[in-house]
Amino acid sequence: MFLMSILIVSCQFNQDKTQISDKTTSKTVHPESNEDEDITAVLEKILIAVGNKNAQELGDLATNNATIGLTYLQDGAWMNKELTIKEYLRKIVENKNPKPIAEIAEGFDIYVSEDRLAMVKAETFVSQFGVPKSREVNNLLMIKEKDDWKLQSIAWTVHPLPEEERKFNLNLFAHTYAQVWGSKRPEFVAMFFEEGGALQVNDGDPALGRNAISDVAQSFMTQFPDMNVSFDSLVHKTNGVEFHWTLTGTDADPNGKGHKVNINGYETWTMSEGNLIKDSKGHFSSDEYKRQLEFGSTN
Repeated sequence: MFLMSILIVSCQFNQDKTQISDKTTSKTVHPESNEDEDITAVLEKILIAVGNKNAQELGDLATNNATIGLTYLQDGAWMNKELTIKEYLRKIVENKNPKPIAEIAEGFDIYVSEDRLAMVKAETFVSQFGVPKSREVNNLLMIKEKDDWKLQSIAWTVHPLPEEERKFNLNLFAHTYAQVWGSKRPEFVAMFFEEGGALQVNDGDPALGRNAISDVAQSFMTQFPDMNVSFDSLVHKTNGVEFHWTLTGTDADPNGKGHKVNINGYETWTMSEGNLIKDSKGHFSSDEYKRQLEFGSTN
């Protein structure tokens, strides 16, 4: 569990998407500070980078000498662990079988001193593939390095959730699925599908199996290296569940024009008994997509 829960101002899961969104944006900021938006933006980037096991992004968001402290229950006894950010990032890189997690903050309690230091407290929940795993209490120290807020230290306590609270939540599943499309790890996208699952994009041939699905995800990640996919809503229909999303990114095709795109679409999911995607049919406007590649999203 340790490698799944770091540096985070994480998340309280909720039964509907509106509640998740409200909790993610709640915060308390010292009234004399005007740094709250910048700090919150960095905290949210840390959250996503940790969930996606993105060592490079985490390294960029922390100081070179950042420190980490953790206390957790093991066999009925409280244990402590300390390490440096470099040691933690090395563990991420060396992990041969990483899996994504979701961390959403119940709220950020931020106190800023002289616009240079910020103390943050956050109660968080950690989930994986839609199943909540633990509650954490995080205490972070952020420091302004030149003009950028960075993590200087974090200490947190892990409280595993009882088994009766570890129930599959489709909204959490959708939240994490959207998150991993921007992970630069196409295999993470494929993990949300059954081994023999299928993903079809508009009228294209369906990608069958996790390897083929990973190839589809890689094609989008290559074209839009800064891609972010947001989870907009779930709509339950007679033929499945519609996962509505928004994709933003910058076209990196060598033969393209480098424009930014902002595209809305949805996937119609058929879920398996194991709470993974058995079949997904994706839909978005090909005409609008081509127009934005040619002229950009703002024209």
